[in-house]
Amino acid sequence: MATWDLSGTQHHVLICNGGSCLRKQGDEVTLALREEVALHGAENLIHTTRTRCNGRCEDACVVTVYPEGIWYKDIGPESARLLVREHLLQGRPLYERMAYSYRNERFVPTGSGAKGVPRH
Repeated sequence: MATWDLSGTQHHVLICNGGSCLRKQGDEVTLALREEVALHGAENLIHTTRTRCNGRCEDACVVTVYPEGIWYKDIGPESARLLVREHLLQGRPLYERMAYSYRNERFVPTGSGAKGVPRH
């Protein structure tokens, strides 16, 4: 994990480890995501940070990806691994897990759970 020199970093991933997310496998999500990053040798491209509560407890476990500003919901260990392979390494976000994305200078509901809001 690149911690001192972030100049090659392409994504910053925030993994919620607040109470609700921990009850929904937050620790396992953190470990799975970091293991998948290491498996692909992408530690210098993807920086991960374990956070406390992000305030979206109903979406637990929450994972946020920057610079895109995508907030994912209902992430488990397997979807965390998929997130690394698809979104972070291939540039294909997991639309079915998206809760919000940053568009037009604000966060908007997105993904399968958003009513009346088109997917990207």
